[in-house]
Amino acid sequence: MQPFASGYFGSMVESYDSLIRRAVPRYDEMISTMLDYLPGKAERVLELGCGTGNLSLALARRFSAASLTFVDGSAEMLDVTRSRIDKNRLGFRARPTYIASRFEDLNLADHSFDLVVSSISLHHVVDKASLYACIREALRDGGRFCFADQMKGEPDENHYVNWKGWLDYCRQPGNCTDDEIQSLLDHAAAHDHYTSLREHMSLLTASGFLALDCVWRNLMWGIVTATAG
Repeated sequence: MQPFASGYFGSMVESYDSLIRRAVPRYDEMISTMLDYLPGKAERVLELGCGTGNLSLALARRFSAASLTFVDGSAEMLDVTRSRIDKNRLGFRARPTYIASRFEDLNLADHSFDLVVSSISLHHVVDKASLYACIREALRDGGRFCFADQMKGEPDENHYVNWKGWLDYCRQPGNCTDDEIQSLLDHAAAHDHYTSLREHMSLLTASGFLALDCVWRNLMWGIVTATAG
């Protein structure tokens, strides 16, 4: 996450849930699929980039007995997640922790989590090698790291096909307006740092993760699972 997060995403709080489904093909399928690949039990769960809480609510229901930590670079988004979880009156053993922070600035204790998850957030990070090393240290041995994110296609021709497919989806009737598409393009050009699946796997391996897999893929979006070795 970068310094832009609070201002850019904070201004989108009211429209974010609508926009993400109009701008991300098969968004609900992606979230549902990622949940399928999470472990059945986890006592300490960290979500990086909770946004308005779409995945957070599902995590809270799945791991209601766990210690839950939600992180986002936008304090406004974090407030929405907290409000949605409070409104659903989920029975927790311990109240969730909410942290407004860039991922790069987090100070996570070693072996403090069983599961780390993230959805459509990691492409905002330039130095993924350092972040993955930090996540590995924060996970207990055998802990799981699962994320969904935009990825760079390889070769470049593949990335072009994925990019065009995304824009074609955005332009479908009832999806994004011209202004929304331009805003998304401007934001991507200024702040997005796409990493190929091959490079994700290489960085994760170098950080000490094993049993790497890409369990779902659609255009630029994919789901990766890894185990802390």
